[in-house]
Amino acid sequence: MKKYILDMKVTENSRLHKNYCLLKLTSADDLPEMLPGQFVEVRVENSPTTFLRRPISINFVDQAKNELWLLIQLVGDGTRKMAEFRPGDLVNIILPLGNGFTIPSKGMDKKLLLIGGGVGTAPMLYLGACLKEAGFEPVFLLGARSREDVLQLDEFRKYGQVYVTTEDGSLGEKGYVTNHSILENTRFEQIYTCGPKPMMMAVAKYAGSKGISCEVSLENTMACGIGACLCCVEKNKEGHHVCVCTEGPVFNIENLSWLN
Repeated sequence: MKKYILDMKVTENSRLHKNYCLLKLTSADDLPEMLPGQFVEVRVENSPTTFLRRPISINFVDQAKNELWLLIQLVGDGTRKMAEFRPGDLVNIILPLGNGFTIPSKGMDKKLLLIGGGVGTAPMLYLGACLKEAGFEPVFLLGARSREDVLQLDEFRKYGQVYVTTEDGSLGEKGYVTNHSILENTRFEQIYTCGPKPMMMAVAKYAGSKGISCEVSLENTMACGIGACLCCVEKNKEGHHVCVCTEGPVFNIENLSWLN
């Protein structure tokens, strides 16, 4: 897909949690096509320690408002500076980058499960919206530490059933996503997941043991976004290193070394 470098205007920046903000941006021109699972690279101005752009998953694309949503976890100087963006500010962004999730053909009758953990829930929202538009009824399984860490719950409910696990049991079932009862009670034909690597590897092993097709969106450090710096490499099933930013960030687990 063609890549664009755009100066986008901030329309809203809301703090969803002490460690997360939701940034909404628009462009003077129509936004280019973006696929669920792709990401953008954001230039952060006036941050002396932030030399490289910051890779952020596409959280949602609101076609009616010509808006791009980015769910940002505040973990360093760059992302904390992004939390200070105000409506009207211009932000330079490269988009769209990487490869997205596979959308099944319309008319297929498949049970689809979307599993997100932490900030890894971000790409699941846009994926769910695209699946809904394609005629599917996606099921979401969101994992977090506690109730306050479950983000955008009302947004997810617009596109499908939502199940939750929290480590402290304050919302949904207590435990990790791989412990949720829906995995024992419902047979899914396709699983999509994004979140901490140990969580995704556990989901991948579950899917592999059940013979379920599974795609994972990796969150390796993607400094350049174009495969030049080799910071984000991951081993494929042949044991070769591939760049997550260009070959991924979405991979079918059969193409990774995780199940070896």
